[in-house]
Amino acid sequence: MGDIYNFSAGPAVLPKEVLKKAADEMLDFKGSGMSVMELSHRGKEFTQIIESAEATLREIMGIPDNYKVLFLQGGASMQFSMIPMNLMTNNKKADYVHTGQWSKKAIVEAKKFGDVSVVASSEEDHFTNIPKLDPSTFSKDADYFYIVTNNTIYGTEYKDIPDTGDVPIVADMSSNILSVPVDVSKFGVIFAGAQKNIGPAGVTLVIIREDLVGKADEKVPALLDYKVHVDAKSLYNTPPCYSIYIAGLVFEWIKENGGLAAVEKNNQEKAKMLYDYVDQSDLFSSPVEPASRSLMNVPFVTGDKELDVKFIEEAGKRGLKTLKGHRTVGGMRASIYNAMPKKGIETLVEFMKEFEKDNKK
Repeated sequence: MGDIYNFSAGPAVLPKEVLKKAADEMLDFKGSGMSVMELSHRGKEFTQIIESAEATLREIMGIPDNYKVLFLQGGASMQFSMIPMNLMTNNKKADYVHTGQWSKKAIVEAKKFGDVSVVASSEEDHFTNIPKLDPSTFSKDADYFYIVTNNTIYGTEYKDIPDTGDVPIVADMSSNILSVPVDVSKFGVIFAGAQKNIGPAGVTLVIIREDLVGKADEKVPALLDYKVHVDAKSLYNTPPCYSIYIAGLVFEWIKENGGLAAVEKNNQEKAKMLYDYVDQSDLFSSPVEPASRSLMNVPFVTGDKELDVKFIEEAGKRGLKTLKGHRTVGGMRASIYNAMPKKGIETLVEFMKEFEKDNKK
């Protein structure tokens, strides 16, 4: 079998170096005689794993000391509820920017706990852009301001983080965390499901400023209270041990390969290669406004549904897998996360050129 390039939006491609190391340690983690999946989460071996993962993440992201790092369960979708349960506790109100399916679900959950103001939305434009934000519409007394920094389905991404003054920003970074350097101090909470740039599904990363911990009502269940997890150092209940282990290996891989500055440079080059071809193509086009285009998720279409199906089928035979676009957008979507090698983009573009030549309109 030739090379396979997995363009899935998630669970997504992982670095081969990480997978090889995990394979080498599968049956015996560092001389313990046990697999990581067999280790006690209270034992010294796993304590080393989770503490090392946090330390490396803090280093590569430059996380300030006044932020807590949590490895939780429930996926990013659990955070749609945990955020308002823990933060919408003073004035019972929050501002949200609506940029797609994931913000929509988050808004629905938040409305169960207080007043939600949708200060901007790109729904009328079919979520093909990040809407312009007018600070005069922001609620100065909101408990938090919520954004989704990258929209996996629609291929849009924030290029600038809004200035919300004293109102903490909550950011769902599930599909673009670790793709570029970020100033963590601009945010109150950052969260991300692992299955894009962090590791396998099963663990959710939460980075939360200390002053936002401990605000939940006493009726909030223990597992949904950030303070419980902070106090227990993510070990209140059995954590997703293997997912945390792989995440730690990914953090080390980033560090060993030049950190986030090098990662960003690589991602910019990959995305430019693909967008440049799509923009000059007579067959393919991007539905996303250029100023809002994502580095991680690149939707493209031919304008002919039958031709899209043909492209996806033929691409799969060439080892270019999981290119089918989300059902709400159609067409194709190439998710080009950190672990996608440049060779994968080069191979995709070569095939697109060949397909265009053979299927001229």
